[in-house]
Amino acid sequence: MFKRMIAPLVIGIGGIAILLSLGIWQVQRLAWKERVLAQIEARIAAPAGPLPAAGTKPTPYQPVQVTGDIEGPELHVLVSRKTIGAGYRIISALRLGDGRRILLDRGFVVDEDKDVIRPAQQGITVSGNLHVPDDRSSSTPANDPDANIWFARDLPQMADALRTEPLLLIARSDTGQGVEPLPVSTEGIPNDHLEYAITWFSLALVWLGMTLYQLWRIRAKPA
Repeated sequence: MFKRMIAPLVIGIGGIAILLSLGIWQVQRLAWKERVLAQIEARIAAPAGPLPAAGTKPTPYQPVQVTGDIEGPELHVLVSRKTIGAGYRIISALRLGDGRRILLDRGFVVDEDKDVIRPAQQGITVSGNLHVPDDRSSSTPANDPDANIWFARDLPQMADALRTEPLLLIARSDTGQGVEPLPVSTEGIPNDHLEYAITWFSLALVWLGMTLYQLWRIRAKPA
């Protein structure tokens, strides 16, 4: 009987060890991801500084505050928000006092407000974060500049359309005219490691139960 138990016992212990190690690894990954998210959140919320010099690569999520003129036309990026539904991000050109023009993500309007005329604004101070969005995936449709419907914030293409630098400031402060700011946050950064850890530990528990059941059957079966 003992010899018949060796194989399922080895398989059981080996399987449990592997599954537990995967669960522990996900717990470690969870701690790492939480540290990364905390660092990003601290960077986003840091005191705002001036815009980096032209041609200088900005620090990811760099907080800045600038004053300039919001000029037309504007670009409309299709997005969807929970409990609200479809709408558009409003992307405009922001002309600074030194003549530089950058892209400004003013925020969100609902679908019916997309074509509302928003006149140019002068001397507005905007606080926000510089960001290079990663909106595009293999399933994202191509932008349609002619219809002014954009599915991804492709900075070079948008900069070409609005004749600005390929530098995007996502507003944290309200720029008015019914546009609700959608500031940079860590909300869209996935952190599923806790769910993965629970899955692996649950599988280890199931594997343990199956192993004990198999050993019980071997012991109960006559030689």
